Amino acid sequence: MSIDIQSAQKQFEAHFGFAPTVIARAPGRVNIIGEHTDYNHGFVLPMAIERETVVLARPRQDGVLNAYAANFDKSAQARLMTWDKSAQNGWIDYVVGVAFELSKMQRPLCGADLMIIGDVPVGSGLSSSASLEMATLVLFEQMGGFAVEGPEGPLLGKRVENLFIGVNSGIMDQFIVRMGKAGHALFLDCRSHEYELVPVAFESARFVIANTGVTRGLSASKYNERVAECAEAVTSLAAATGRKGSHLRDFTEGDLESAACLMTDVAYRRARHVITEDLRTKAACEAMRAGNAVQLGALMTASDISLRDDYEVTCPELDAMTSIARALPGCYGARMTGAGFGGCAVSLVDVGATDAFVRELLARYREATGLPGEVIVSAPAEGAGLAS
Repeated sequence: MSIDIQSAQKQFEAHFGFAPTVIARAPGRVNIIGEHTDYNHGFVLPMAIERETVVLARPRQDGVLNAYAANFDKSAQARLMTWDKSAQNGWIDYVVGVAFELSKMQRPLCGADLMIIGDVPVGSGLSSSASLEMATLVLFEQMGGFAVEGPEGPLLGKRVENLFIGVNSGIMDQFIVRMGKAGHALFLDCRSHEYELVPVAFESARFVIANTGVTRGLSASKYNERVAECAEAVTSLAAATGRKGSHLRDFTEGDLESAACLMTDVAYRRARHVITEDLRTKAACEAMRAGNAVQLGALMTASDISLRDDYEVTCPELDAMTSIARALPGCYGARMTGAGFGGCAVSLVDVGATDAFVRELLARYREATGLPGEVIVSAPAEGAGLAS
């Protein structure tokens, strides 16, 4: 747990004049490997991180959500059953969106005085929005005396993003934030939503997440481009193989080579990344189970090179961060993580070398880019739940 709950309680009391009765929390996440595979119905391997969003609340019976965002020192109100979005305070829309989806499921709802506080960096690709959604879901479950079981919780969060907020996101973020387990990564089939908690078996290595400080301003338009390019590749693959696959998940490297003459160079490279990334993600699970940090690091590096050269979703700052990381002693491998065009990189680093690695990474990154960077060293954390 990264937020001091006692301090948060005191801040709640100072703002509202009384103590909270429910405290819910949810972590951020980093994707270890399996990038841009989710919307291609492929595989991902994220883990929850030791940064979190905490929502403290006291129920109220008038249907009002009286909310305070401590990080922004902003207040906003919304009313249940009207489902209006805020013109000035978009952060409360995630709370309202969760309530809206629960209302459609006919779950009992009540208003609340609530405070949101967290240390998941916003806009860095570490899923601050999914963290808020899943913490809010835990809050409403506790206040209403019900439980949303299994994958339905993450799917609810995806509907909030897609239908209420209007962001065309996949299922991975909400899934790991809700279903994660300490000491484990989560291998997720983005088509069937079947998942497996994979023990992170090596004790001699840690994940180091490095924020470039570059916001992902271009990611929305580029994301849509990549979706269209993948669809173009699927059309060519289906024509070449005579099969009716709907997504790149349905085709192999052999299929890709047989269809190469029917595809543009761009579509070919996009498909090559996705098809090989699915293979790398499966192999990464085996490396984790075996405690083989060297193999996992090599797979992470291969993923990064593919994302840079075939999928073209890095940026100069990400390339600087990963290349510096891989050159430092104790680094098994490094890759960009998230949508790309900014955000974060993740490295797998020997425990004994971690402190020196962090110092050198930040110093060399600042020298190369003029940006300070930020580092989070994290073991796989627990998914959403009540704060203890």
